[in-house]
Amino acid sequence: MASAIPGPVPLPASQYDLTTYMGRVKHCAEISDPTMLLSTSKDIEHAKRLIWDYKNGVIPEMTPELWRAKKILDSSIHPDNGETVFLPFRMSSCVLSNLVVTAGMLTPGLGNIGTAFWQIANQSLNVAINISNGNKSHPLSTQQLVTNYAMAVSASCGVALGLNSIVPRLKNVSPNTKLILGRLVPFAAVVSAGIVNVFLMRSEEIKKGIHVFDDNGDNVGISKKAAVQAVGETAASRVINATPIMVIPPLILVRLQKTILKNKSIGIQTLTNIGLIFATSLAVLPFALAVFPQRRRISVDSLEEKFRGLKNKQGEEIKFLEFNRGI
Repeated sequence: MASAIPGPVPLPASQYDLTTYMGRVKHCAEISDPTMLLSTSKDIEHAKRLIWDYKNGVIPEMTPELWRAKKILDSSIHPDNGETVFLPFRMSSCVLSNLVVTAGMLTPGLGNIGTAFWQIANQSLNVAINISNGNKSHPLSTQQLVTNYAMAVSASCGVALGLNSIVPRLKNVSPNTKLILGRLVPFAAVVSAGIVNVFLMRSEEIKKGIHVFDDNGDNVGISKKAAVQAVGETAASRVINATPIMVIPPLILVRLQKTILKNKSIGIQTLTNIGLIFATSLAVLPFALAVFPQRRRISVDSLEEKFRGLKNKQGEEIKFLEFNRGI
């Protein structure tokens, strides 16, 4: 994010009011804009120079060019360390990166091997996104990453394969209901494993805390309470993000397979499935991402005692602090 660029002049968080839900929706639509993937390394470096000029007083006010530069950085670099996020794991790549694995998981008629393969692929992508975009206060060791990844994969495969074996055996349930329940199995697996994934991959943050900052962007310490809130909200956001994408397309597809897609080839049905997932992702992702602010503002009264009574550079008592929630 552009906030990672150093300088004494505070950078506006957004063109939109991030204290409102719709303001955050518009902001999230910008940082998840797939066209930002076309930004080259030269574009990113130029954007960094423009933002540096603003934050160091060379440019006196925000201009359309500066807002464009901020959009490029917000969708391309990490807010904690200022490093460029690997392209497939950027927020601007979220729709496209998830399209393949989501389409795979929602493909009707997968056997146990196919189900396990796509659940593993999905959790692998989740781990990569967590590592690339999570709060960098306490990076996990390689051993912790491998252990947590194995547990997340076990959770997703266990839920998916378990429900796949249970649903067909349900009694007093109509065939149509069984069909719908079967199509929602990937959703149950993704949600349960997604929650496990977040808490495992960010367990060190909960144990040790994360950095919190004042309104000037200065680091004032590490808070475990902020970490618990950050990880908890991220886990909740995974459920919110997954729900429309994993529920709406399969339910629509069930309906279409009984009408206009009836007796159509597997290829046509697959393309329709991919189209439904892509359209749903583009339409709902900003609304899902906006539920919780990325940059979280919290009262010092909600944090540890050590943060009360602190003063900023201007000698004013600090009432609120901020932290990067991660994604």
